[in-house]
Amino acid sequence: MFRVVWQGEAVTLTNWSGNTEFRATRLHHPTSLDELQRLVAATPRVRALGSAHSFNDVADTPGELVRLDRMPYRIEIDGAAARVRVGASTTYARLAAELHAQGLALGNLASLPHISVAGSVATGTHGSGPGNQSLSAAVSALELVTADGSLITLDRGDADFPGAVVSLGALGIVTTLTLDLVPAFELRQYVREGVPDDAPFDELMGDGHSVSLFTDWHDTRAWIKRRTPLPEGDWHGTRAADGPRHPVPGMPPDSCTEQLGVPGPWHERLPHFRADSPPSSAGDELQTEFVMDREHAAGALRELRAVRDRIRPVLQITEVRTVAADDLWLSPFYGRDSVAVHFTWIRDTEAVLPVVRLVEDVLAPFDPRPHWGKVFTRWPSCPDRFRELVGRYDPRGKFAGDFTRLLLGE
Repeated sequence: MFRVVWQGEAVTLTNWSGNTEFRATRLHHPTSLDELQRLVAATPRVRALGSAHSFNDVADTPGELVRLDRMPYRIEIDGAAARVRVGASTTYARLAAELHAQGLALGNLASLPHISVAGSVATGTHGSGPGNQSLSAAVSALELVTADGSLITLDRGDADFPGAVVSLGALGIVTTLTLDLVPAFELRQYVREGVPDDAPFDELMGDGHSVSLFTDWHDTRAWIKRRTPLPEGDWHGTRAADGPRHPVPGMPPDSCTEQLGVPGPWHERLPHFRADSPPSSAGDELQTEFVMDREHAAGALRELRAVRDRIRPVLQITEVRTVAADDLWLSPFYGRDSVAVHFTWIRDTEAVLPVVRLVEDVLAPFDPRPHWGKVFTRWPSCPDRFRELVGRYDPRGKFAGDFTRLLLGE
């Protein structure tokens, strides 16, 4: 999802939205683990680049970038153990199709299946559902190449594991991940319109495997993904959509997964967007997301409604989701069941940043944590144990970029 922009004879590499130009001096595509290890050992500054579905410089470095898209293909399914070992650059779209063919599934997916597994895990990406954890929490083991070129494996239960899963690439180059699986399942997707502001939040969000609210702070819709049909009749005072909808009002729904209650495989309903079609916005946007304790959902939404007139001029849509707690140190969901409020903005950094700061001010009493791959201006405190972990794995700052240096307070 990164972009290559030609400027005369020069080539500029940017992130998904084009709002960040990478400063890296070179992009490598190693074709074997041995080549990657030798490259990392010999390169003073290096970082991994996934699908670049980010809206800041989390993946950037003043040194050199590595993409693992030409490494040997790897999806190794262990049905008996209900786990799969995947190459870091594997996309969820490709992985999900192979799992489903074997009667297996991931517990949840993000709204966009085109993103890479390793990049999503490293930044704490998630889906929705009060009983569903982030994508990172499905990781049971990972392998990474460390600063001296060594390959190490960390398993769930190892002391360093909770700091290594959501690590923003600060510890090394992740090469494979092992993920927990569940039996494959079917879902039906419904869209309900006219959700009242005073509808009971916990009841709304708990009425399906995955539920999202989409609002422009004038009208609100619910995306409900259920294993069983949605009972006919009233649903919290809403009305059923009379046709397919795109999350952004007015945009064509062609790229969206099937709705109207038609049953289908988990991987063709959990994402909002189809694997064979990029979303209609195609990166023409900026994104911000803040995560708070779920007990603050009503208060946070109330305070945001109070400033809706400041938000709406630069907003495409806001999505509200719930995510279960995990124990990963840098995860936005660490230690607390959470509500995540996501903003898709117009792609105008100068106009958007003052509104991002306003949102940060409004949400400050609720202890918001940012999604690491989105636009934010206030840095959360870095856990001392993560700082110590980085010091042990990368004492010379080989994998550091401006983003991680700010986090670490360097």
